[in-house]
Amino acid sequence: MIENLPPCPKCSCEYTYEMNALVVCPECGHEWVPAEGGEREAAAGGERVVRDSVGNVLQDGDSVTVVKALKVKGSASGIKAGTKVRNIRIVDGVDGHDIDCRIEGFGAMQLKSGVVKKA
Repeated sequence: MIENLPPCPKCSCEYTYEMNALVVCPECGHEWVPAEGGEREAAAGGERVVRDSVGNVLQDGDSVTVVKALKVKGSASGIKAGTKVRNIRIVDGVDGHDIDCRIEGFGAMQLKSGVVKKA
């Protein structure tokens, strides 16, 4: 159990509460996993920690491998599982897309960290 619960990152409400492994905001309904140990210090410094599908920390310039087949709008074929992506950039994207990259045959796109594994 966490003694000092952090305020909600979406609406800054101070009345958050714990539900199992999540912290919940009663005002906006946002749920998140609280940062632990070194991640909490990084979060306090404003640096965001992004993890892949296995739990490895991703950084700018890393190479990753796509772990499941992805459909791409406007393309007859999608991205196959096992496709290697080099030189990623960590960004604050839209709808959870937090990796900006360039994939051969598709061009520039954004991916979610949950569908890649650090190579």
